[in-house]
Amino acid sequence: MSRFFLNFLLFLSICASATYAQTAKRKLTDRDDLYGWEAVGRLDIGDDGFCTGTLIAQDLVLTAAHCALDKATGEPYPPGMVTFRAGLSGEDALADRKVIQIAAHPDFVANGPVSAPRVKVDVALMRLDEPIPYSIADPFALHQGRVSGNEVSLASYGRGRSEAITRERSCRILDRDQGLITFNCDITFGSSGSALLAKNGPRWQILSVVSAVASNGYQKVGFGMELSGIVSELKADLRRDAPRPQATIRRLQVGSGKSNSGAKFISSGGG
Repeated sequence: MSRFFLNFLLFLSICASATYAQTAKRKLTDRDDLYGWEAVGRLDIGDDGFCTGTLIAQDLVLTAAHCALDKATGEPYPPGMVTFRAGLSGEDALADRKVIQIAAHPDFVANGPVSAPRVKVDVALMRLDEPIPYSIADPFALHQGRVSGNEVSLASYGRGRSEAITRERSCRILDRDQGLITFNCDITFGSSGSALLAKNGPRWQILSVVSAVASNGYQKVGFGMELSGIVSELKADLRRDAPRPQATIRRLQVGSGKSNSGAKFISSGGG
């Protein structure tokens, strides 16, 4: 188990009860501010609260599994219960989409205690009911390899800043060991599921997903996971479990189309 996880497992929840040094953060409150960050959105979960999610494709949102599963049942939230609000600022979003399908890592236990093994698999993908055009939001790519200088960034919604994306321009990786990534970004309620971003050339790419935060009374430390292999597995799960189009029965009348038999036939998908 990561030594950082052991050192900071004194207090685990997305909150802060003491005063901490604050790093430079900026709220993205208008269209110019949002440029390049439109793919970050708030995930509204019924009346229960919210998390942060990030587009990785026009119809796929990456977030934490604990934002995607009902703690009472351990099952994914039903279609339509979660809404992804891309680039939400104030009361207006660039695009609102309902979540119709969820895939979470099979080893994640929704009501389990916070632990290193749980953080490692706290990942989920959500499929939207309609794609969000590239002209509205450009999805983020996944980061591969090491991070130059250990500098990372975070863009999320959170308690006290739930109506606009807050971007922390620069925080740092503290440790990267045994599938866990620890970092010193400022995390609060609602930051769960947000993407930890690392530079690849001029572009920010997704390195990890915010799962938990710990404190020893003077410093907060966030925890995420290595994403290598997990996202591709979840994509495969979505494809495998995607709803199949239902066959429909149509009747051709005599003399219609190319058939004059009047026979019934089955057409997949109703096309």
